Amino acid sequence: MILVVQRAARAAVRVEGETVGAVGRGLLVLAAVEAGDGEDQARWCARKVAELRIFPDEHDRMNRSVREVGGGVLAVSQFTLVGDLRKGTRPSFSRAAPPEEARGLFERFVGFLRAEGLTVATGRFQARMEVELVNEGPVTLILRRPPSGSGGGEGGGSA
Repeated sequence: MILVVQRAARAAVRVEGETVGAVGRGLLVLAAVEAGDGEDQARWCARKVAELRIFPDEHDRMNRSVREVGGGVLAVSQFTLVGDLRKGTRPSFSRAAPPEEARGLFERFVGFLRAEGLTVATGRFQARMEVELVNEGPVTLILRRPPSGSGGGEGGGSA
């Protein structure tokens, strides 16, 4: 799985003009499922998102998690994160999980976030979405948990 995690003052996602998910202070998480990903990646990523200490404490140091500040998470599936740009100028999405597989694992990821005690809103899978974000900081992180056996090692060197 590949995630882009952004600290948000507020974030929302609309489909055909209708707001389908929104949060105030919290996180916007763009998530892509790679071929070969499974529950282990989804669970690990959810736990990491819940525990990331990227909100300021009383000394203005990034030392609090989204849970500690009472924030929400807006999770949006975004398969384009797996786009491979090494050759040519048109991205290859050959590493993306098939849509139905990705949908199921994305939903498990959202379930794991909720199991961590977080309030989670979502976009709409496979819809053309408009995502609005007020990035606080700005703070943006990339988190990757490669499929088992992909040679990426524990945590893929990120986190």
